[in-house]
Amino acid sequence: MTRSAPARALLGLLALTLVCVPFYGAWRYHEFRRAVTSQEAPPRPAAGAGAAAQGASAGPRTRGAGPVVLAYHDVGRNGSSRYTVTPEAFDAQLAALAAAGYRTLSSAEFVAYLRGGRAPGPRSVFLTFDDGTHGLWVHADRILAKYRMRAAAFLITRAVGSHRPYYLSWEEIGRMAGSGRWDFENHTHDLHRRAAVGADGRRSSVLTGRLWLPGEARRETEAEYRRRVEEDLDRANADITRHGLPAPRLFAYPFSEASGDEAAMTTNATLRAALDARFTAALTNSSDRPLPAGRRAAAAREVQRVEVTAETGVRDLLAAVERWTAVSPDACPAPLTRPGLWRRNDRSGATGLGALTGAGPHPEGTEYAAASYRPASTADWSSYTVDARAARLRESKNNVGLIVRDGSLDPLAVAVSFSYVRLMERQGGHWREVGRRKLRNAAEHRVTVTVDGDRTLVVVDGTVQIKRSGSRVTGGDASGGFALSVRNGDPDGVWPRFASLSVRPSAGGDGAAGKGAGRKAAGDR
Repeated sequence: MTRSAPARALLGLLALTLVCVPFYGAWRYHEFRRAVTSQEAPPRPAAGAGAAAQGASAGPRTRGAGPVVLAYHDVGRNGSSRYTVTPEAFDAQLAALAAAGYRTLSSAEFVAYLRGGRAPGPRSVFLTFDDGTHGLWVHADRILAKYRMRAAAFLITRAVGSHRPYYLSWEEIGRMAGSGRWDFENHTHDLHRRAAVGADGRRSSVLTGRLWLPGEARRETEAEYRRRVEEDLDRANADITRHGLPAPRLFAYPFSEASGDEAAMTTNATLRAALDARFTAALTNSSDRPLPAGRRAAAAREVQRVEVTAETGVRDLLAAVERWTAVSPDACPAPLTRPGLWRRNDRSGATGLGALTGAGPHPEGTEYAAASYRPASTADWSSYTVDARAARLRESKNNVGLIVRDGSLDPLAVAVSFSYVRLMERQGGHWREVGRRKLRNAAEHRVTVTVDGDRTLVVVDGTVQIKRSGSRVTGGDASGGFALSVRNGDPDGVWPRFASLSVRPSAGGDGAAGKGAGRKAAGDR
């Protein structure tokens, strides 16, 4: 019996299907293995890790403290890069944080805090990873699961699925998001690179600098720069949401560079406006002033992170987290007894407080020494009183300085000499006198400075006063702790010194931001 043509065609198609299905299945499995590689089991605890973790739990818990943001890049076994943390090191770091009682935040919790929500707890960290490298899936994910922690990855969306296995694939990203352990944020689409920004070949981040257009022998205009940056940011957001992920609310600067190499304030303002319109905050690892997550950072729409590299040990990490944790003004009533909590900022390269307390050594080749008290931990102080006793003052030869609202956009300096006290504000990079009072001539004076919101009161020797009401800025832009300085104008003379110093909360004030960062802005998402 002969088969009809349709029957023969149907049988042929069936035979072809039976032959091709196994090959198609093998190809699909191969493609799956290329897109979703296997994960490594988390490492076993190393000897001695438990002792380090236990030592971490001794630090004080500060009520109302904001989270500390940690910045990682990759987790893997590539020993040639300082930005790659080994799985064993990452495991030990999370073990120590867990033993010390820290919990990790989701992006939603972190954003809610920046927008004015309550502080997430006395000990919290926000783990971030830049670039979206493959090690996050292979190593970091299983370690996070081990400690029931979570993190946020900032993706260069153009790189996703490229240069395998260096970068993550979208399939791996989908599985990570499905685990509930990961959030995904914006690290640009194609602006994580450097290019020429001048005819001389100078190179800069293509996010923060206007590009040199060699074919036209000119730089980009501001309008061209704005369009290029905005299109890239929108493309990265669209790439992420197109794969079923929530719209990014945070941004991380490529190379942690928030400004270009030129002094073009309009370019920086253009970039800032583009970021503010799309994100709650931008994250960086470097800043010209401390910006821990809190009031000041929320006002700046920029948060500074603690960078973790291959050289960062467990104790180094825990010490850094402590330095960046907010404290209240009563946390250390006698700051001069804790020299390790100060940071010298006089460019001398020196450490310690000897130059300010009179113990020495004093810096050579300069007449000035200065130090800030826990600049990151006090960034959100808004209500406190500092009492100091200055000694060894000489007429027209030396003086001491006490700066309040240190690191804010409206710092105030109180200068005390043998016969005068002056109050100065910072304008245009210079100190401008806004008040002066005559003192009784004496080698010692006691100065008390009270900061209470936008009001500042200076009292010397219990009677002489200078008041300043109001501030040129508001909220977190005006918050900050204090710093000390000593100046000796006579190379052969005696340096002045601080004989005593104490700090306490002001009456009726909480000193720090205990109710959240308190920033709500148009464009927040």
